[in-house]
Amino acid sequence: MKVLTKAETKKLLDKNIFEVPLNPNLVHQVATSQMANKRQVIASTKTRAEVSGGGRKPWRQKGTGRARHGSIRSPLWVGGGVTFGPTNKRNFKKDIPKKMRRKALFMVLSEKAKNETLAIVGSIELKEIKTKEFKKMIDSLKLDGSALIVLESLNENIIKSARNIQGIKTIQAKDLNCLDILNHKYLVITQKGVEKIKETFLN
Repeated sequence: MKVLTKAETKKLLDKNIFEVPLNPNLVHQVATSQMANKRQVIASTKTRAEVSGGGRKPWRQKGTGRARHGSIRSPLWVGGGVTFGPTNKRNFKKDIPKKMRRKALFMVLSEKAKNETLAIVGSIELKEIKTKEFKKMIDSLKLDGSALIVLESLNENIIKSARNIQGIKTIQAKDLNCLDILNHKYLVITQKGVEKIKETFLN
């Protein structure tokens, strides 16, 4: 895996993508929306309509000396429904305009280039699924932290070889996003991956 020199990298990188001034507020807004869109509704409670049982009146209306009740699934009863509890119908999705998402993406890519935590490699090739071989390739880059590997297209040999290596994640260039870049210290992009980024996000 050959790493391009600074001169070769500078020549390859488009200034409209890799030299965009940072706007922290915009990046924060986009990253927050992407986190919200990934959020799953886990906590939820059942209302009296969803709790099982309670089909008949627990005792007659008058004559027992007890308080009036129509169902054992009333929120007043232990085991009854919950009033105003969290439901699984909540929606955390936040819509951000495409232009804003792209602008934020270009900003974080520019920061990686500016801080020299971006590496452009000629190509990454594996004839078969081999975690050990892929780890050797990554180790040759001498990275002291997590890395996001950007591929020009779907490559199962690389994706499956990388998934068991801690701190390493692979992604296709067309799926590149602000949040994944921010979650990794280093960004490694193949030469064709850079071309794919231009093709996808500058059109």
